[in-house]
Amino acid sequence: MSPVTVTPRVVHLSLVVGGALEDVSGGRLGRVEDLIVRLGGDDYPPVTGVLAAVAGRRVFVPADLIEEIDPGRVVLRGVRLDLQPFERREHEVLLKKDVLDRQLINVEGARLVRTNEIEIARLEGWYRVVGVDTGARGLFRRLVPRRFAGAIAPGALLDWASVEPFTGHVPTVRLRVPHPKLARLHPAELADLVEAASHREGEEILEAVRTDSEREADVFEELDSQHQVEFVEERSDEEIAELLGRMEPDDAADLVNELPEERREQVVELLPTAQRRRVRTLLGFDPATAGGLMSLDFVCMYSQATREEVLERVSHSTAPAETVAWMFVMNEQKKLRGAIQLVDFLRADPELRLGAVADLPQRVRVDAELEEIARLMTDFDLTVVPVVDEQERMLGVITVDDVLELVLPKSWRRHFGVLGDD
Repeated sequence: MSPVTVTPRVVHLSLVVGGALEDVSGGRLGRVEDLIVRLGGDDYPPVTGVLAAVAGRRVFVPADLIEEIDPGRVVLRGVRLDLQPFERREHEVLLKKDVLDRQLINVEGARLVRTNEIEIARLEGWYRVVGVDTGARGLFRRLVPRRFAGAIAPGALLDWASVEPFTGHVPTVRLRVPHPKLARLHPAELADLVEAASHREGEEILEAVRTDSEREADVFEELDSQHQVEFVEERSDEEIAELLGRMEPDDAADLVNELPEERREQVVELLPTAQRRRVRTLLGFDPATAGGLMSLDFVCMYSQATREEVLERVSHSTAPAETVAWMFVMNEQKKLRGAIQLVDFLRADPELRLGAVADLPQRVRVDAELEEIARLMTDFDLTVVPVVDEQERMLGVITVDDVLELVLPKSWRRHFGVLGDD
């Protein structure tokens, strides 16, 4: 006989808070002010107690005294209560005070949503937070008289396992390792969340990824310049330089240009030697030209390079994948003489040298402006375009994402609903 699956009964937080605190015989002991949960490793955090008003005092009722949580009441197994004043314990969150009516992160959708209702259910032997209602019904239920509220069906529910609350305003939770679910998100999604959030919430997201220095740098590369400056201006020169040292040189140079003029040189001087040299090179160009847009990371080899030499160079290159997708060819005078996509080179006769299969590419001069670059990449369907000086020596490459960031409207990410549900 197959087991019977029972759907747990969901209780709305708004119908519990404000209800009666009762003993098993129905005697009223006080009033429920809030439910307390402890955040940690559980996908569905357990209710650890009740904050109640008893005889004019705010007291903590531990979970092991709770018999039942129902709409309109919390029933206790006994009547012995500790009437000491309530104090938060480490990692505890008050659902009504700390979570309800606040924004949280919908990790699955990579957007911010508003918590209009919180859903509780009995799972694995205990009451746990199982979801949030982000729709209008959750809000409406709290506005109508309590006797009618129970008839309002749940609205747009989100599984709690797929959301992450902000906890920076909760004094007992600030010291925990925050937001483990954010590890699922791409740096661009995290940047969108930071830009959509308040400053305090944005700081909390960035603090959550700061333990992974490379990931923090990736997120900063995706932020617009206004938010980059907003979130580094209070950092020391040393901290800014540490962040810039992990960013791509072109992105680091862009951020340096956004810093107050009196801080730029001090920060650049603190960069690691190799990064400092690259950033100074890029700072020498107008940010709106090819020189200011280009990346210095690419693979360029002499025309006589064999397949084995090319593959060895690629395997040891630290350049981004989008630039390594193209092989560039130079002659003995280091002038650009050809380009070929790596996949096309691998499909060619393995006996042929790099220069024999590469064609002279479309390219731009270092002083080319954005419109010229965008037109060239569009006309020739390019994802990467090389940048050369007056002697045709290759200086860098511009990738299509560098151009899109400047060509598309600043609000283009918002089109995808990062700000929340309708």
